[in-house]
Amino acid sequence: MDDPVLRVQSQLTARDRILLGWLYDHGVLTTFQVANALFPSLDFCQRRLRTLHRLRLVARFRPQRADGGSYPYHWLIDQLGAEVVAAARDERPPRRDHARLERRRWTSTRALAHRLGVNEFFTDLAGHARTRAGAELRQWLPEAVCRRAGTFVTDDDPVLVRAYEPAVRPDGYGLWAEDGRQVPFFLEYDTGTEQLGVLTAKLVGYGRLFATLGRSWPVLFWLHSAARERNLRQRLGEVPGLVPVATGARDDAGSRRMSPAEQVWAYRGVGGRCRLIDLSGGTD
Repeated sequence: MDDPVLRVQSQLTARDRILLGWLYDHGVLTTFQVANALFPSLDFCQRRLRTLHRLRLVARFRPQRADGGSYPYHWLIDQLGAEVVAAARDERPPRRDHARLERRRWTSTRALAHRLGVNEFFTDLAGHARTRAGAELRQWLPEAVCRRAGTFVTDDDPVLVRAYEPAVRPDGYGLWAEDGRQVPFFLEYDTGTEQLGVLTAKLVGYGRLFATLGRSWPVLFWLHSAARERNLRQRLGEVPGLVPVATGARDDAGSRRMSPAEQVWAYRGVGGRCRLIDLSGGTD
């Protein structure tokens, strides 16, 4: 019997497999995000995406703008692509309607803009690493995996695994490497809709998580404006420094054409702005 998964595997590159894994885990990426993260040019990226679409590995949709016109293509995993990823990971095959449900989810959800923002943060890191020797986004985990019991437990202690019930919902976890160092971090992607007190209250859950794990990593608040970042930092000054926190503003970074890997982070006890890798001090 002809197995479509086996048939298509020989046509995939290592870059294709990374992309399929990202779509399977993180839902949706735009053409520009894929190009920035993985390809040397937009034209090359578009040609390859068309090929993957023809092979029915990825699906796409194009949201309409309220003021006319449309956004760039948004890419999702297609059913065959999901089966390829599951087979490569030695996981159970996805449901037969996996791709259809994912398409319905992301073409109708109001959370699309937030998810794209989170994914842009990580694809910007990948794009930075693509053009710089020694830099690498070694791990990128979605919210659902961050909330899974045992994800960050490393010593196979069954008591600790049972005790690990995350009280936080980070938008993602990453492991960034540069200059022979690495820094794990949690991301909180802010759209400006939550009150600042809600943001600072999240640190209580992180404190509990780090106390359970016996180690801590920076929590990054990636805010939509420099004004909101200033206000948040004022609030953070009133909170005990039990959790390492760094803040950055997307509008400021964008005006300077800097990625989240560069000197965009304000960190307690550090004067000026520092790079993401410089947040590695004091973590393990």
